[in-house]
Amino acid sequence: MSYLEAKELSVSYGHKPILEGLNLTIPKHQVTALLGPNGCGKSTLLKTLNRTINQQHGSVLLQGKDTRELDPRELSRQMSLLPQSSITPEGITVRQLVGYGRAPWISRWGTMKEEDHKIVDQAMTETGVLDLADQFVCELSGGQRQRTWIAMVLAQQTELVLLDEPTAWLDIAHQIELMAIMRQLHQQGKTVIVVLHDLNQASRYCDHLVVLRDGKVAAEGAPQQVMTTQLLHQVFELDAVISNDPVSGSPMCVAQ
Repeated sequence: MSYLEAKELSVSYGHKPILEGLNLTIPKHQVTALLGPNGCGKSTLLKTLNRTINQQHGSVLLQGKDTRELDPRELSRQMSLLPQSSITPEGITVRQLVGYGRAPWISRWGTMKEEDHKIVDQAMTETGVLDLADQFVCELSGGQRQRTWIAMVLAQQTELVLLDEPTAWLDIAHQIELMAIMRQLHQQGKTVIVVLHDLNQASRYCDHLVVLRDGKVAAEGAPQQVMTTQLLHQVFELDAVISNDPVSGSPMCVAQ
């Protein structure tokens, strides 16, 4: 039985089809990158897997069970999502926002226990925002704010983590830190699905690549299988040379 699977998934915005009969199997305990040109359906697919938006046709199966049959609270204990754009409430501190990640695990009218507070502190430590805990989120820089949202997702402690362009607003040093966090999640036995634009980062830090084009899967597999000059030309209209990353040995594309 597959861990997470999309079967004949179709999603439209109005009369405009975004995903059309898409089939996909996400490997368990791996980091999967969703790649593709703008408008190909990456973010839509991520939100459909999370049930943030509903498909018109097809199904999403989590450990063999249709996600539409799961209670929202139960689904949020198994799957967390960092959307591409997050609206920050006014007057909320970093610690309070990260604490929202514990919501699926506490009673509806209860308060966080000591263990919940420890998990929140650990999430802030891993994302480098612990020293900002008492600051208002609205006063942070774009990069600090993004790392705070990532900390909230980590505090949710789900086995499946979905990240939609998490490196947006981050400088290169913090992008690398985030990639390291994804690898740590992998080492902890979690399954990560991330939307990325940087092909070389995806190839270096992810185990499994899924390339979308026009709402369908154009290619999927290990970076060594997917990163080819032919695919880059067909999907991204990019003429590039493929070489080995001198540090990781993973495929690396250099535009001609």
